[in-house]
Parts: sequence; C-alpha cells; structure tokens
Amino acid sequence: MAGASRREALDTVEELNSIGAMATVDVLGEEVEDRDKALLAVEEYCQLYHDIAERGLNANVSIKLTMLGLKIDEGYCHDNVERIAAAAKEHDSFLRLDMEDNTCTDSTLRIYQALQPRYGNLGVVFQAYMRRTLQDIAELPAEGANVRLCKGIYIEPRRIAWKGYHTVRHNYVAALKKLLRQGVYVGIATHDEFLVCAACDEIDRLGLADDRYEFQMLLGVDHPLRDLLIERGYKTRVYVPYGRDWYPYSMRRLRENPEIAKHVLRAMLRR
Repeated sequence: MAGASRREALDTVEELNSIGAMATVDVLGEEVEDRDKALLAVEEYCQLYHDIAERGLNANVSIKLTMLGLKIDEGYCHDNVERIAAAAKEHDSFLRLDMEDNTCTDSTLRIYQALQPRYGNLGVVFQAYMRRTLQDIAELPAEGANVRLCKGIYIEPRRIAWKGYHTVRHNYVAALKKLLRQGVYVGIATHDEFLVCAACDEIDRLGLADDRYEFQMLLGVDHPLRDLLIERGYKTRVYVPYGRDWYPYSMRRLRENPEIAKHVLRAMLRR
C-alpha cells in the first residue's frame, strides 16, 4: 500500500515512473452501503485524475464498483461510474473497472458494456479461475476492448470456479491466447513467473507490437521480476492502492498468496 493519502500514492507513482514503470491507482474500499460514502469516493477519484494530470504522471485509475454503490443499486452505481469515466475522458485518461466476487460479475459487465461505447476509455477485468471466462472473452466487442487478466482472488464455489493450481494456470494461458488472438489489449496481471514466461512466448510467437499488451503487478510484490520486465523493454504497470480501508485489501492478498504476508508486515513496520 502506498499510504493513507492521495499525495502519498502520487509520490509513489512518481517513483515508479522514474524507474520506467507505469501505474494504476486505486482508493481502498468496498461493499459500501451508504450513498454519501459512495459519493465521497466519486469525488476522490475525480480529484485523483486532476492531480495525476497536474503532476504529469504516467498513471491511470482502477475502481471497485461495490465502493461506488453497486450493492445499493446498480443504476446508482452506473451513474457514479459514468461521472468517473467523464473525468477520465476530460483528462485523456483510462478507467479500469475491477472485478470482484461472482455476485458482481454480471452487473460489472453490464455497466462496462453500457459506458464503453459512449466514452471509449474503459477496461474490465477477467479472472482466469472463473469457469465462465472463456465465454465472456468470446462476447467482447470486436474492437476497442481492454482487459486485465488475473488469476482471481475471491473464494468461490467449485461449481463456478476452477480450483486446481495447475488448472487455473492452464485456463489463464488459454484465456490469454484467446484475448491476444482476438485483438484485445491485455494487461497481463500476474507474479507467477511460469505465466510471465508463457506470455512472453505467445507475444513473441504472434510478433505483437507493444501497443497490444502490458504486464501488471502489485505494489511491493516481486520487485526483481518487475525490474527484469522493465529492463527487457516490456511495458509494466504497478497497481498502487491507498486509503484507510487497508485491512480487507490485505486479507484478500494474504488469501491469494501467503508469501505476501512478509510484504504487508514490512510495510506496517515502516509506518
């Protein structure tokens, strides 16, 4: 985590830019049930775009829809996301709609599909462990789609999610190949060196230009792999979260990968 404040997050982005990394910035928080709190998040994101532009940073923004009122009312959330998409467009930037647990998948995709044709600056996230992912890829628009592909971190029932470690890896590679062959811009979000290797192999095999993909990693996780990708000339974006609602975020990351515990502990001790 970059810290509690927007300034701390943007200082972190500036440091990342200085070593050749791009960033996507996220305000921590989810499962909001109060409309006033959701509106405060909208204002924070709109100000975030302004500050990114003012400082000339190479960064965009990621949002979680349950922070913007998705569990209150889908239409209300749609309107909040539209305000942020308009702010992104005003600053010639990009907005990523993060994917949450399976109760949010259809509504997140509906909001993405409603706003993307109008603004043209939105992307979504697919999770490789979800059984539906290959079908969701097939239903993307023919042009202009931008997808972050990750393994998936929420605890889901087996009937809707693949469970085996190697099975999820296999589906990740299958999804990545399908996205790239379909002409989708892909954010290859993983710290799994096997998947990074598979991605590099597919990129090389297809002869893809670097305007077709990027690698994405979490702040504070596997700096050596991140630096190797940058040194090899691969576009690499780092996910930079900030805010006071750090506990749920940390717990999700620990469930995803217990090795991340040492990074969380190190960050807490520094503060």
